[in-house]
Amino acid sequence: MESFHKFRILVLVFCLAFFQTGYGFYLPGSYPHNYGIGDELSVKVNSITSIDTEMPFSYYSLPFCKPQGGVKDSAENLGELLMGDRIENSPYRFKMYTNETEVFLCQVDKLSGDQFKILTERIDEMYQVNLILDNLPAIRFTKKDEYFLRWTGYPVGIKIEGVYYLFNHLRFNVLVHKYEETNVARVMGTGDAAEMIPPVGKEGSDKLGYMVVGFEVIPCSIMHNANSVKNLKMYEKYPSPIKCDPSTVAMPIKEGQPIAFSYEVTFEESDIKWPSRWDAYLKMEGAKVHWFSILNSLMVITFLAGIVLVIFLRTVRRDLASYEELDKEAQAQMNEELSGWKLVVGDVFRAPSNPALLCIMVGDGVQILGMAIVTILFAALGFMSPASRGTLITGMLFFYLVLGIAAGYVAVRLWRTLGNGDQKGWISVAWKAACFFPGIAFSILTILNFLLWGSHSTGAIPFSLFVILLLLWFCISVPLTLVGGYFGAKAPHLEYPVRTNQIPREIPQQRYPSWLLVLGAGTLPFGTLFIELFFIMSSIWMGRVYYVFGFLFIVLILLVVVCAEVSLVLTYMHLCVEDWRWWWKSFFASGSVALYIFLYSINYLVFDLKNLSGPVSATLYLGYSLFMVLAIMLVTGTVGFLSSFWFVYYLFSSVKLD
Repeated sequence: MESFHKFRILVLVFCLAFFQTGYGFYLPGSYPHNYGIGDELSVKVNSITSIDTEMPFSYYSLPFCKPQGGVKDSAENLGELLMGDRIENSPYRFKMYTNETEVFLCQVDKLSGDQFKILTERIDEMYQVNLILDNLPAIRFTKKDEYFLRWTGYPVGIKIEGVYYLFNHLRFNVLVHKYEETNVARVMGTGDAAEMIPPVGKEGSDKLGYMVVGFEVIPCSIMHNANSVKNLKMYEKYPSPIKCDPSTVAMPIKEGQPIAFSYEVTFEESDIKWPSRWDAYLKMEGAKVHWFSILNSLMVITFLAGIVLVIFLRTVRRDLASYEELDKEAQAQMNEELSGWKLVVGDVFRAPSNPALLCIMVGDGVQILGMAIVTILFAALGFMSPASRGTLITGMLFFYLVLGIAAGYVAVRLWRTLGNGDQKGWISVAWKAACFFPGIAFSILTILNFLLWGSHSTGAIPFSLFVILLLLWFCISVPLTLVGGYFGAKAPHLEYPVRTNQIPREIPQQRYPSWLLVLGAGTLPFGTLFIELFFIMSSIWMGRVYYVFGFLFIVLILLVVVCAEVSLVLTYMHLCVEDWRWWWKSFFASGSVALYIFLYSINYLVFDLKNLSGPVSATLYLGYSLFMVLAIMLVTGTVGFLSSFWFVYYLFSSVKLD
C-alpha cells in the first residue's frame, strides 16, 4: 500500500511538472532558509550582462565598492562557468526585518581616464548589474503605458543629452514571508527534506522566523557631497537625508571625479509562499502560442502519417501481394516490365559512399538525442531549475559523457552491418565517433574563447576549466565510447534480407535533382519547431528565463516523429524512381532542417538582435549558432536514417525472391 501511495505521488508530480504554468510549484534542489529577526543577509553579485554585446564582464571590472574582507568567489559548478556566470560576494548586507536608510557604502577614488572610458562604454552598451539575495536575482519594475514591465537587474547608468549619469544609490525592497509551519514537509509539500530546517517553536520559540520570497531594486542617481562623506566609514549613516527618485538623475560622471555609493533597504511582509517565490521570474507568457505550436506540429504529423499509411496499406501491401502470388514464370516475365522499388532489390543494400563517416554521424546523433531527451525530461520534472544555476548545462554535459557508450555501440554495430559482419576497423570507428562531434565543438569554442579572452569577458572559459573539459573528454567519454564499440562488435550484425549484385544497377536520369527534394524536406520538421525556437532564442540571447520544458519535451517528441515520417516518405519516393542511393539522402532529408534553423538564426540576428554591437558579438552569435545547428543536424539526420533503414529492411524482407 505504501509503495502504491508513493507511485501515485510520483505520477501526480510528473503531471504537475509537465503541465505547470509557473504558479506555485516546488523546485527540487533548493529549500527555504529560515532567518530570525536581525540575522545577516548577504547580497552576491553576478557578471554584468548586456543583450547588445552578449559578452559578460566581472562586476568588479567597474569602479564599484568592494567588500571589507576582499572579493571572494562563491561556490560555482561547471555549468555556471560555462555560462559565463561569476558569482562573488558584495559589500551590500542587510539584517532580517531591519529597515535601514541612508547607509553609506564607500567613495571610490577619482576616476582615471581608463575607468571613465570603460564606464561610459558599459552605459552605452546598456549593461545590467545582477544582484542575488538568498538565490533570488534582483528584479526591477518599470511602468509603460499603464503596464508594468519586469526586468532582471538594473542598468549601470544612463545617457541623457550627451551626459553620462551613474546609478550610485540603490533602494532595496525585500519581500519576506513569516515562517509559521512546524514541519518543513508542510511548507514544501514533501517529506523528503524534513530535517533541513529546524522547527520554530521548540528550542527557538522566541525567535520569529522569516523566509525571503522577493528581492526588488530601484536604482537612483544621487549627487553626494564629497566633503561630507570623506571621513565616513562603510555602513555608517549618511549625514543628510537621501531622496531616491528613479525619475530623475543627478550624478554625472566625469574624469578625475570621485564617486560615492549608498543604499537603503526596507522589508515588507508578503503573502507569497516560499514555493511560489520564483513565479515573478518563471511566469509563462504566451501559453496559447505554445499550444498553437503543438497543434501545428500535430497537423503536420497527421498529414505525413496519412501518406505513410497509404504507402503501407495501398501501395506496398498491394505490390507485395501481387508479387508473391505470381508463379515463377510469371515473375520472370514481370521482372522485364517491372519499374519502381522492386527493380533495385539487388542494389538497395549496397554500401554507401563514406560508410565510416555515416556510422560515426549516426552514433553521435544517438548520443546527442539521448542527452536531449533525458536532460529535458529531468528539467520538465523540475530537477534542473533556475534556482540551481548551471545545473542544466552540467546535466547536459554529464548525460552526454555517459551516453558515449550508446554512440560507440550504434556506430560499430552499423559499421559491422554495412560490412556484412566484418569486425575489421571497429576500434577506428569507435575512436572517431568519440572525437567527431566533440572535436568540432572544441574547435568552435576555442576560436570563440580567444575572442572572449581578448575582450577580457567572464564568458571566456578559464584555462583550468578547458583542461578539465579535455580530461572529461579523454578520460570518460572516449573510454565509454570504446566500451560501447566493444559491445557493438560482439553483438550480432543485421543480416540483409536480399543479396546485393556485384555490378551496380544504372540509375535512370531523374526529372528533378534528388538533392533538391532532400533540401526541401527540411521545411516540414522546421515548421514543427520554429515557434518554440523563438522562445529558446529569446531565452539565450535576450536574457529571459526559459522554463516551459514540458512544452519543449512534447515538441521534441513531435520533431522526432516528423523527421522519421519525412525521411521514410522520401526514401520510398527515391526507391520508386529506381534510385537505390538512399543512405545519405535519408540522413539529410530530415537533417536539412538544420539549414533552415541556421537561416532563421541569421534572420533573428538581423531583425531581433539588430542592436547587437561590434563584429566580435556577431561572430560569437554565429559561432554558437553553428555549434547548435551541427548538433541538431546530427540528431534529426540520425532519426531520419534509422527510420528509413527500418523501413527498407522491413520492405525487402517481405519480398520472396529466388
